[in-house]
Amino acid sequence: MNFLRRTAVNKVSGLTFEQAAGAPFPSSPEMNALGLIKHLTAVERWWLSIVGGGSDLPDLWGDASDHDHLFRLGKQVPPVEVVAAYREEWARSENALAGMQASDRVRHPGEQKTVRWVLTHLIQETARHVGHLDVLREFADGEVGE
Repeated sequence: MNFLRRTAVNKVSGLTFEQAAGAPFPSSPEMNALGLIKHLTAVERWWLSIVGGGSDLPDLWGDASDHDHLFRLGKQVPPVEVVAAYREEWARSENALAGMQASDRVRHPGEQKTVRWVLTHLIQETARHVGHLDVLREFADGEVGE
């Protein structure tokens, strides 16, 4: 998991706001690298802290009917600030699951999933979005690799 997290961060490292906010796909006009990092931050919060650990932190999804809201950046937030929020969520996630085993049931009321299921889901979702970040980074400045 940590490898994928670090790779996601590497994909926006050194990009200007304009590069990281670029949305080069006509079929996905809201998709941009900073929005993906914000999305991954919300995913970490929801699945690890709230569902897995049972935290009462507010979720970061906002309006559930607007699936693209995390990709609309509004003001120019430097990539380093978006990355810092993602990194803070990693620590929060680790604390939320402290002492839990993979076979334990999650702590969110009404959920029957195990910690293993939640971690596996987060790994596959993060990996998928790292792939998106690969392409976005190549469009932004031509850089490829981990």
